[in-house]
Amino acid sequence: MPFFNRIHLFHYESYLQQQLHQLKENGNYRYFLDVNKSARHFPVFYYESGGITKRAINFCSNDYLGMSVEEDVIAKLSFTAHQSGTGSGGTRNISGTTKQHVSLEQTIAAWHQKEAALLFGGAYLANFTALQTLGRSIKDLIFISDERNHASMIEGMRSAGNQKMIFGHNDAGHLEEILSSLPLHQPKLIVFESVYSMNGSIAPVRDIITLAKKYNALTYIDEVHAVGLYGASGAGICEQEDLLQQVDIINGTLAKAVGVIGGYITASQTIIDFIRSFGSGFIFTTSLPPAVCAAAEKSITLIQQQSSQRTKLFHLVEYLRRLLGDADITFTENSSHITPVRIKNAVECKNVADKLLTQHGVYVQPVNHPTVPKGEECLRLIVTAKHTREQAAHLVTSLKQVLIEEDTYHMQEQQA
Repeated sequence: MPFFNRIHLFHYESYLQQQLHQLKENGNYRYFLDVNKSARHFPVFYYESGGITKRAINFCSNDYLGMSVEEDVIAKLSFTAHQSGTGSGGTRNISGTTKQHVSLEQTIAAWHQKEAALLFGGAYLANFTALQTLGRSIKDLIFISDERNHASMIEGMRSAGNQKMIFGHNDAGHLEEILSSLPLHQPKLIVFESVYSMNGSIAPVRDIITLAKKYNALTYIDEVHAVGLYGASGAGICEQEDLLQQVDIINGTLAKAVGVIGGYITASQTIIDFIRSFGSGFIFTTSLPPAVCAAAEKSITLIQQQSSQRTKLFHLVEYLRRLLGDADITFTENSSHITPVRIKNAVECKNVADKLLTQHGVYVQPVNHPTVPKGEECLRLIVTAKHTREQAAHLVTSLKQVLIEEDTYHMQEQQA
């Protein structure tokens, strides 16, 4: 008998299937709903189930202001696509830098009161590349990271290979303990978010920046869930707190409140030129289509000029929370626009979401591990400027009914 027939061979497919099965058993498998998005009817959308077309209201979209369905933004994208085509046709250094890219970067930099900006295919790539590049390039740089930071930031720091120290979520006191334990001359980068998307908390940005100045650290803030919503012109929490010129590097997205696609960082000319010159995630990636850049710039201009949509959004958030309180539905209190409703476990979280969709036409995606720690599974309720009060009321009524049904089921199961 040949030797290779006597040894145990690794079965790749079986191993992967076993891991997927375990994920489903734990309630953490990610099921995708095929959404037929309607620019005309947003936040209502359509989907197929059993060969039947059904409608539902989207309460988990990050298109906070509905800018992706704004006529002027759509028209700008369409017009530019007819002029420039559907793609850029190259990386930024090989024919992929168009006048639309340059103009958008200038608009973003001015919006955040910075010297320069740099576009990426997405905010994940922007975070990953910027942090990886800084870590690999600055000898002995230590990352000091909030424990609830986004996966893109965690992976960027991990890829750099530098030492990382973690401070408690939004805990400025713990952050100072860490900073004070390090030599003043030690290169340090504090990495945090302004609005944390899973629990809706807002960072003590002023306190963090004050500590950074005191202990000679750079600051890197992810504003993806704040851009477009906070501040006089919608530039984010840093603008709201009058701190735009105090923070060193801002990461933002064009895919949420701006309603298009792409991400960016904005900072001093030197920092941006450094990432542009040394960041492999920027250098070796085909650039965004010119039409996308033009549409994003149009959207930002509209956001800067019009505060009514932001005002409507936050009024609707207040209304939703008042209805939840009246219905005795517990949610995580915070100062942001994100309203998490904690569910007992991953399986129940999915069951509640499934019933909301199939029985009530309400689409809320369950948020499970590893997006949140085990035990913190939740439904993240998102209303946009395009939702109505009637739709918010329907969400609360439906959620209340499903939660009562779930509690009744569990009580009967325990008695059986």
